Amino acid sequence: MGGQTGFGPVPVGEDGEPAFGADWEARVYALATMLRRRGLFNSDELRNAIERLPPEQYLAASYYERWLAAIEMLVEEK
Repeated sequence: MGGQTGFGPVPVGEDGEPAFGADWEARVYALATMLRRRGLFNSDELRNAIERLPPEQYLAASYYERWLAAIEMLVEEK
């Protein structure tokens, strides 16, 4: 599902940084950043995990809900 067109742009703030609609979204972003920096996974692996979510889960989830589900998948796999 990931990588397909028609889902709109990734939301960003005026400063070019990701926009967060809720505090938990910022925490998911920070978690992903720290896990990447510590070498648990890289950006390509995160993107691939998002793309491997079942279509019904992918379509029902918000942008950062997809990130969280992908992080959970990668942590379980590793």
